[in-house]
Formats: sequence, C-alpha cells, structure tokens
Amino acid sequence: MKRWCFFFMILVHTVSGQDPQFTQFYAAPMYHNPAFTGSAYAPRVMMNYRNQWPSLNANFITTLFTVDHYLEKANSGIGLSLLSDKQGYNLTNTEVRLLYSYELNINRDNAIRFGVSGGYSFRGLQTNGLIFGDQLANNGQVTGGSADPVIRDRTTSINTLDVGAGILYFNPKYFLGVSANHLTEPQLSFYSGNNGQIPALPRQYVVHGGYNFDLSYLITDSYSEREVTITPTFLYKKQGPYSQLDLGAYVTYTPLTIGLQYRGIPLTKAFNNFPNQDAISGVIGVRYENFSFGYSYDLTVSGLGTRSGGSHEISIAYQLPHVEVDRRPKHKIRRKALSCPKF
Repeated sequence: MKRWCFFFMILVHTVSGQDPQFTQFYAAPMYHNPAFTGSAYAPRVMMNYRNQWPSLNANFITTLFTVDHYLEKANSGIGLSLLSDKQGYNLTNTEVRLLYSYELNINRDNAIRFGVSGGYSFRGLQTNGLIFGDQLANNGQVTGGSADPVIRDRTTSINTLDVGAGILYFNPKYFLGVSANHLTEPQLSFYSGNNGQIPALPRQYVVHGGYNFDLSYLITDSYSEREVTITPTFLYKKQGPYSQLDLGAYVTYTPLTIGLQYRGIPLTKAFNNFPNQDAISGVIGVRYENFSFGYSYDLTVSGLGTRSGGSHEISIAYQLPHVEVDRRPKHKIRRKALSCPKF
C-alpha cells in the first residue's frame, strides 16, 4: 500500500523535482560546475556513491562516474560524466554528459575558467509492484491487473536534452564559481493528459567558493612536502522555490583530510513552515600516491530525524601523473593555483 501511495503522490500532483546532491561536493566538482573540467591538469577518473536515508523504504541512491583531461596546447579541459539516480522503488534517472572548459590566464597567479556541459537524461518509471484500488478484492487480496487511467495513460520513459554552463575564478589563495544547470528546463511528466501543462525541471543556480590558508610554514622540516591547509568553503544552490546552503571547513595534513559541514539556512523556513535545515556532516579523506578516497556521513537534523538513517557517501579518484609538455614557469604556477579541497 505504501508503494501505491508513493506512486500516486508523484504522478497525480504537480511536483517540481530537485537534483541529487553530494556532501563531498569538491570530490564531485564537475557535477556542480563544468568549469572544473580538466582542473587536475592530468587524466583523472572519479566515482561518487551516495545512499540517502537508507532506513526508509524509499531511499535515494546516486552514483556518479566522471573522467576528464586537460589539453595543454589548447588551454582546455574535456570530460564525460555518467549519473545514475534511483528514487525509491520505481523512479530512475540516467544522465550522460559531455563537458568542456577553457582556461584564461589573467596574470601570473590569477585565472578564469569557462565551462559548458550538454547531454541527455533518460528517466524511467517501473510500474511493477504498484497496487491500485481496482486490484484489491474485499478480503484484501490482490487480483489481476489494473485498468486505472492513472497508469493506463502514462508513458514509462522520458528522454530529454539538458545543458549547463559555469565560470570559475581562482588563484593560489581563494576560488569563486557560479554555474547554471538545466538551462533548457526539460519536461519531466510521465502523464500525457495534463491539459498541456507539463511540469519542467527548474533551472538550478549554484554559487560556491572558499579560501585556502596555507600553514605549511609551521613544519620545521625544510624537506617535507606535506600540504598543511585549512580551507573554509561554501556552496549555495537555488532551484525553483527551494534554496540550500552548505557551510564547512576542511583541514588537510597530507595524506589526511578531515572536514565538518552544515547544510541548511539558519533562521529561515522551508515548505510547510519547517526550519530550513537538513544535516550536519563529517568528512574524512585519504590520499595515497595517485589515489584519493573519501567517506562522509550526514546526521539528519530536519524533521525526519535519526530514523532516516542519515546518508552515507563514498568518493574514489585516480589521477595519472602529470605529463610535462611545456616546462615554462607559468605552467607550473598555474597547476598549483587551483586551491579547492582535494580528496
């Protein structure tokens, strides 16, 4: 019965969908801003996995694969991303995107990156396992199939074009980026009888940034190559009538990175006059040679509380060694300039 109610709520009422999210947003940089494409200045493969609210039957599981590379002679980055998002039992979304960025050097230390992304989204609806009223006998047993028009007049798949763009300014100390996703506002309805009023996925606007405090001078060993930094960060998102702010800080003492983050907007209200707060998150990351591994856990502080099971997230990245095709000093400086957290 719970599955039927979930299905009916989503398909009968007008719903404005929101995108999947990642607590480790700087371990999934191209997902939030295509201007990060090629920002490692070497071939890179990344994987992100998120299981949100695992204690609920209708939890959300999101998996993201990205690969990107920097083209030295063209000052450009190219990439590919694959996203799989499962929403409860019956709704799935698969996205395939191509990404491109161009880097413009302002001077010795400052640069701007411009990025675009484009691809297709494949949304699917599985009706197996859903129970409708005309399938229930007087004794409560399920009998036969359903002739309910709610399911009869619907399609089970939608393919839509999606486009995004972003810009990123950075130097060795701080970074600031802005991006816009779903510029085409793709239509999401599985129902063909909505009187021409087909709900669309609202555009998502993202502003993010941070400051890098370098504390490596505190190490007395002059031969040490350890990175010692504290990096406060923020990421603000707005999509339709909803907004969200992630505030946090990362402490890095290579090979270890730890972080703490709050998701919400204090002193404001969300839908139904609930406080606009979601979770407090702890993050830990480790680097080993060319590998990076991160784990985070979200403690839910919204109305769902601890019964949701929080959220678990894992990130894994492999970055090939740099290939020096030009040893001029400006190239070495540029490669050190992107000061976002790395794990």
